[in-house]
Amino acid sequence: MLRYLVDQTDLLHSRFALSPSFELENLLRFFDGTDRHGPRTPGPAARLRPAFEHLRRTDPAMRALLALHHPHGGADFVAPPPTRSALQTIDDDLEVVRAVPLPVARAEIAVCLAARPAKDPDAREILASPDVTELLADGLRRAWDALLATDWLQLRAICERDIVYRSGLLARHGWAAALDGLHQRVRWRDGSIEVSRIAGRDVVVGGRGMTFIPSVFIWPSIAAHSDDPWDRAIIYPARGVADWWGARPEPPSAALEELIGRTRARILVALREPASTTQLARTLAVPVGSAGDHLRALRRAGLLDAARSGRSVLYHRTPLGDLLATSGPS
Repeated sequence: MLRYLVDQTDLLHSRFALSPSFELENLLRFFDGTDRHGPRTPGPAARLRPAFEHLRRTDPAMRALLALHHPHGGADFVAPPPTRSALQTIDDDLEVVRAVPLPVARAEIAVCLAARPAKDPDAREILASPDVTELLADGLRRAWDALLATDWLQLRAICERDIVYRSGLLARHGWAAALDGLHQRVRWRDGSIEVSRIAGRDVVVGGRGMTFIPSVFIWPSIAAHSDDPWDRAIIYPARGVADWWGARPEPPSAALEELIGRTRARILVALREPASTTQLARTLAVPVGSAGDHLRALRRAGLLDAARSGRSVLYHRTPLGDLLATSGPS
């Protein structure tokens, strides 16, 4: 069991944050079979796989990135913990990758290759290059553009919804409540955060605080940063990941549709988790402008409220909205 030893200073500096590079890294692990996360259903994964296979065939940097994967982990420096909370961008992440000291990159590469030696000669050449961090950062950028750039607004909205939910628990009830339900393998106990089924040792956080990162692609597992020089972090499945994997929102009751209209009823039911205008528009296949108009009307009626997360405004149901949305079918 991995135990993060935290004190009051750590709790004051702990936060929830987004990590674009970690989403990309876990999508790559999903596609190459290193980690078997996510449901095996048609949808976004099937749509993106041809682009992944093309990159694997044609881009040596992609093969070098995949060579760092092994069943028990990978290189931390290609998916560094975020530094800017909900405002983190892929450019922020790649700037960190490019700035990683060569000895740090070399040490992590050596651990990965010892766990699973690289067979591809082009991949080995890149991993042995003095410009390895630059070459891998360029490969990550090409992979991002081909695989996730188009979907990032929706993915970010899913993760932001989770952050808003957990930040609310934190503000009202403290860290023990915010971490409750984070993952079945994570628990708060006696001044420590315990993560089961990860190599057993105690890690002193040392006043830097913890970073908690919701992820779409880590489901149903969990990951952790616990080694220097990186900030201590836990990556866990975001609430509402089924929205991206293709689950359909439950339909509203006929009575609710008659009361407030079909589109507004669908929006109210879909807001079982906080969401942005863009997220709802994508989920329900309605124009963004129309979704915004309906959200404002529902808010004026007292059925919704809103909270800001980074650059996004996330809407959530009020108690009255919950009552209407969860009423049984007519």
